[in-house]
Amino acid sequence: MERGLDFKHKEVINVNDGKRLGHVQDVCADLKTGKITAIIVPGGNKMINVFSRLNDITIPWESIKCIGEELILVDI
Repeated sequence: MERGLDFKHKEVINVNDGKRLGHVQDVCADLKTGKITAIIVPGGNKMINVFSRLNDITIPWESIKCIGEELILVDI
């Protein structure tokens, strides 16, 4: 079972177009169940993202297709 902190070392790739979305920046979890509900990757211009999280991409758990040692494949 993966822990939320383990995800930050994984790169996220969209299986639809092969685009590298970046490394997991954060995870969202349901506090009642303790289950991860989504992962967040930086979106858009990475230089701007240092100061703003407005462009972040939230990927629902249901869109995650495969979790490997170094990669997470998503369908978005």
